[in-house]
Amino acid sequence: MIYLDNAATTRTAPGVVEAMLPYFSEHYGNAGSIYGLGSKSKSALNKARETIAGTLGAQANEIYFTAGGTESDNWALKAVYESCCSKGRHIITSKVEHHAVLHTCEYLEERGAQITYLDVTQDGLISLEQLKKAIRPDTILISIMYANNEIGTIEPIEEIGEVAREHGILFHTDGVQAYGHLPIAVDKLHIDLFSASGHKFNGPKGVGFLYVNRKTTLCSFIHGGQQERGRRAGTENVPGIVGIAAAAKQAALRMEERAATERRMRDYLIARIKERIPGAQLTGHKSMRLPGHASFCFEGIEGESALIMLDMQGICASGGSACTTGNPGPSHVLQAAGIPEKLARGALRFSLSEENTLEELDVVVEELSGIVEKLRGI
Repeated sequence: MIYLDNAATTRTAPGVVEAMLPYFSEHYGNAGSIYGLGSKSKSALNKARETIAGTLGAQANEIYFTAGGTESDNWALKAVYESCCSKGRHIITSKVEHHAVLHTCEYLEERGAQITYLDVTQDGLISLEQLKKAIRPDTILISIMYANNEIGTIEPIEEIGEVAREHGILFHTDGVQAYGHLPIAVDKLHIDLFSASGHKFNGPKGVGFLYVNRKTTLCSFIHGGQQERGRRAGTENVPGIVGIAAAAKQAALRMEERAATERRMRDYLIARIKERIPGAQLTGHKSMRLPGHASFCFEGIEGESALIMLDMQGICASGGSACTTGNPGPSHVLQAAGIPEKLARGALRFSLSEENTLEELDVVVEELSGIVEKLRGI
C-alpha cells in the first residue's frame, strides 16, 4: 500500500501508542478521583496540558482538551457568539473554511448572527483589504483557517491577527491541518482561539484541543461537571490526551527536518505529474502551501473514478476533504477559488508524510498517468 492521504488522517506513531497503553490498563483511574490511582491520571493530564502549551508558546491553563477539531471549532464560534452577542452579532469568515466552521456559522445565522463570507483568490488566499472593509462596529469574531485541508494554501495568519487586534476583535483559526506541521506561536500571531486535532499529526483519533487566550471570556460548551475547569464537562479521555501530547512533543522536536523532507517530495511529485500528465492543473498556492500537500484538477475525468482505480492499485489518495466524501457536488473550496465545475470534478489530493519515498511517488505518477488516459478515453 502507498498511503498519500495524511490530510485525512495519519498513522498513530508507535511511540505515541506506547505512551498511551498504561492508561488503559494500569493507570486507569478517573482523573477526578482523590485517591492515588486517580491522582496519577490527573498528573498525566497536567503534564499533557503543559506539553501542548509549550508547543504554542502558551500557558497550560489556556489549553482545553476536546474530542477533536470539529468540537473545538464549534466551541470557539458558538461560545464567542453566546458570550459576546450583547456587544455585536457580526462574524467574519471565508468561503473556503472546513464545514465544521461553515455549518456552525449557518447554525448561528439561524439564531441571529450575521456572517460575512470572504472571497478568495484562485490560489485560495483571502484579501486583507477585503477583510478590513468587512469589519463593522458590531464585529465580534474573525475565524479564518490556518491552512486549507483541500488545496493546502496557508493563509496570512499573522497579518489577519494584527488586523483583528487593531480593531479589538477576537481571532479564531482552525489550525487542524497546520498544527504539528508548521511552527506556531499564538502570541506573535495574535491568535485568541486555536483548534487542533490529534490524528492529523500522528496522534490518536477522538481527541483534540482548543487554545483560549487567558484574557478571553468564553462560556462553557458542555455542562455536567467541573472537568476542564468547568468549561467542558465529561470524564477526561486520559489515554487520548496522553497520546496527543506525545504526538505533539514528537512533532515539535522533528518539525523542521520532517517538513524539509515532505516539501522535497511534494515538489518532486508536483513536477512529475505536470511533466507526465497533460491537462493537470495544480490547485492552491504554489509556495504558501503545506509541506506535504499536492492537489490537482485533471481535465476530462471524474476524480471519484480515479480514486477507485488508484485504490485497486494499492494507492490511497482523496478528492478533497474526507468529511465530504459521498457529496455528489463539486468542492466548495474549488468553487470559491473560481475553478470551473467541470474541471473541479476531476480533483485529486495527495498528502504525503516523511514515510513516503520518491520510488513510491514514481509508481503513483505512472499508475495515475495510465488511469487518467483510460478515463479520458472513456
